Amino acid sequence: MSVADVKAYLSQFGMEEKVRELEESSATVELAAAALGCEPARIAKTLSFLVGEEPILIVAAGDAKVDNAKYKARFHQKAKMLTPQQAVDLVGHPVGGVCPFAVKAGVQVYLDQSLKRFDTVFPACGSGNSAIQLTIPELEKTSRFAEWVDVCKDWQPENL
Repeated sequence: MSVADVKAYLSQFGMEEKVRELEESSATVELAAAALGCEPARIAKTLSFLVGEEPILIVAAGDAKVDNAKYKARFHQKAKMLTPQQAVDLVGHPVGGVCPFAVKAGVQVYLDQSLKRFDTVFPACGSGNSAIQLTIPELEKTSRFAEWVDVCKDWQPENL
């Protein structure tokens, strides 16, 4: 898959023109935030895992980390991230460009609660130098997510 595949996929929602291809790398949260001029927390990172033999994606805020206990409680097994080769083979996107758009059939997408505090977020679009700015309702619609989950930590304000 590629940015072209993601644009083609997003065209059904009239959003292909919103995809930004950047001159600099956006392959990590820090690089993406610098390239897009936003706070790192607003980068919607897409993490890829195996649940049994099936790949899943969890889209989370850039400042969130997977909480192993919450993950195990939700998915009934220890978190096991895909290798870079598995990401390409099973999801269809390379690490650094993994996104919830134009993924291979059968890949379940979950959105983490850490995203809900933002009006807009920036997921990648199939490469290590692409992104799109979406509202949370737009992300819900375009990602065709299975459900909202609460599997991350370290993003909540201290007073909650």
